Amino acid sequence: MVKDLRIAVDIGGTFTDVVLEEGGRRLTRKLLTTPQRPEEAVLEGMRLILADAGRGFGDVTVFVHGTTLATNAVIERRGARTALLATDGFRDVLDIANESRYDQYDLTIEKPTPLVPRRLRLTVPERMDVHGAVRLPLDEAAVRAAARQLKAEGVESVAVAYIHSYVNPAHERRTREILNQELPGLWVTLSSEVCPEVREYERTSTAVANAYVQPLMDSYLARMQAALAAEKFGGTIYLVTSGGGLTAIETARRYPVRLVESGPAGGAIFAAQIAARAGEARTLSYDMGGTTAKICLIDDYKPHTARVFEVDRAARFLKGSGLPVRIPVIEMVEIGAGGGSIARLDALKRVTVGPESAGAEPGPACYGRGGTHPAVTDANVVLGTIDPVDFAGGSIQLDLGAARKALETDVAEGLGLSTEMAAYAVYEMVSENMASAARVHAVERGAVVNQYNLIAFGGGAPLHAARVAEKIGVQRVIVPPNAGVGSAVGFLAAPVSYELVRSRYMRLDAFDPAAATALLQEMSAEATALVAPGARGMKTFERRMAFMRYVGQGHEITIELPERALAAADAEALRAAYEREYAVLFERHIPNAAIEILSWSVQVSTEAKLPAVQGKAGAAPAPVPVAKRPVFDGRSGRTTEVPVYRREALPPGSAFAGPAIVAEDETSTYITASFAAHIDASGCIVMDRKDA
Repeated sequence: MVKDLRIAVDIGGTFTDVVLEEGGRRLTRKLLTTPQRPEEAVLEGMRLILADAGRGFGDVTVFVHGTTLATNAVIERRGARTALLATDGFRDVLDIANESRYDQYDLTIEKPTPLVPRRLRLTVPERMDVHGAVRLPLDEAAVRAAARQLKAEGVESVAVAYIHSYVNPAHERRTREILNQELPGLWVTLSSEVCPEVREYERTSTAVANAYVQPLMDSYLARMQAALAAEKFGGTIYLVTSGGGLTAIETARRYPVRLVESGPAGGAIFAAQIAARAGEARTLSYDMGGTTAKICLIDDYKPHTARVFEVDRAARFLKGSGLPVRIPVIEMVEIGAGGGSIARLDALKRVTVGPESAGAEPGPACYGRGGTHPAVTDANVVLGTIDPVDFAGGSIQLDLGAARKALETDVAEGLGLSTEMAAYAVYEMVSENMASAARVHAVERGAVVNQYNLIAFGGGAPLHAARVAEKIGVQRVIVPPNAGVGSAVGFLAAPVSYELVRSRYMRLDAFDPAAATALLQEMSAEATALVAPGARGMKTFERRMAFMRYVGQGHEITIELPERALAAADAEALRAAYEREYAVLFERHIPNAAIEILSWSVQVSTEAKLPAVQGKAGAAPAPVPVAKRPVFDGRSGRTTEVPVYRREALPPGSAFAGPAIVAEDETSTYITASFAAHIDASGCIVMDRKDA
């Protein structure tokens, strides 16, 4: 068997990206996603890339997979028919939520629609108190009656979320036993397993989301596993989690909610690798694919992380307007601004782009697959930044006429503009949407956006990165090799990892080191067991954390814990560490205020390696364009001939000024007149502002 032949596949809303690595060799493929049966594009892509490499399925040792299928199922409301089983009196927790309004002055506010309608939310008598003591025994007859109602309603999956089950899951576990007896084949998700934390609404919402996508994801992963086995694949399968780690397929099938941001997480890992190689300690990851665009802050080569993610926001930039999923996640802002995002005029005749997407079927009008509305890709084709003959390495022929007609009908005629100016309006609006997202995300994290450099990847980002950088004041843009399949490349650098978070209340002035140590050791054993199948004997590392706050506050700060048994003296050390972190965020701490620990975390992972900083590239002869292409510049209102370079023909050290286009099979990079570009030692296109 060939050693260390690894394949990564990223399923997006429009494209499925495939990357093969063997030793120092890397091959890539890009195919249109097959939405009805996503595994078809995956298998076809693997066949093509293995043929390119002269290998077979049996030669593959590792298959790494990430997908947006779970997220899309929630957004498009095409998950399973799901029910909720709650404690008596808590039927409406999904509607009441946390009683806040994401926009308190909006009288017509639209709250996110729960995944479970009210009539499928059932309750049973039972009650645990905050310490885990039974206040009211579980009414097993009521559970059996609920099971009969679930059967009559044709429910496929159920989430069980009882009050305070995070501290004592006995009633939830017994409920699962009864449901399995009464309804064999019913999918059952326990909130005490998928999210054993305080905050009733978030825990219930996470359990419901897991239940909603589990039948879809489990059947897909089962089909994928069977199809790979039929192709004689005998290697290890990994799934990428939202936190940027790899997990075994069995764990992914049990907790599919952890996969909601798996594709974008791979992109953030890819950007962190590029940042480390370039020695750029502060970078902004800009990932634009066919359906969405994502922005992530990376400091000291580590993407920012969070413990909650919102799916399907009703208001693009407003926290609280989406469905909360409480899982470890790489923090980013994601908007409907991809190559397939549809452009139109609103009631005030303003050009708007997204969040609706043409996807892969029917796709942008230029795909010739039945799409009639203009998308961002159509605008780029009309502007000239995309070559319709050489798109995706010539594997997809684009129809310039169809793109022009769609833009004329939906945008140009309504505004009295030329087709080219309408295309530029679409280009400008999608770039502004992304710039706005970057500004908002940076402000939310207390960062100054123009102090970061931009790393652009995905099929669409290199076309828009220079313009986005101009808008937000960024001085440098880096477009790495294999940018068009960046998330899939990032999958191959991800460590095998799993993080557990559990709530167990403890005040520092009543610190119980024995109880805390017992909890952490229990969590360590569970996390290690979940990582072991994927680690395959590799050395693992452990990270322990406590989520702490001043008594009476609403949110916590993460504090590192020592990887040993805790002692009474650690209480003062934890106080000092908390006060230091609090002062970083709020300038000063509160002397002598009581501090409490709300939740505890243990992360077990294999080693995550960062590449060494590259050296400088020597000078190279001035590159020669392979062609010139007419590109319309909306700011000047005229078309100019722009030189086109082939990326593979540009050696390190090559330098040239914008405007220019660098073409490659996976994407094209548009360098505006504001930038001068060069190729660095690792093959990245580096754009520097001319006025910097």
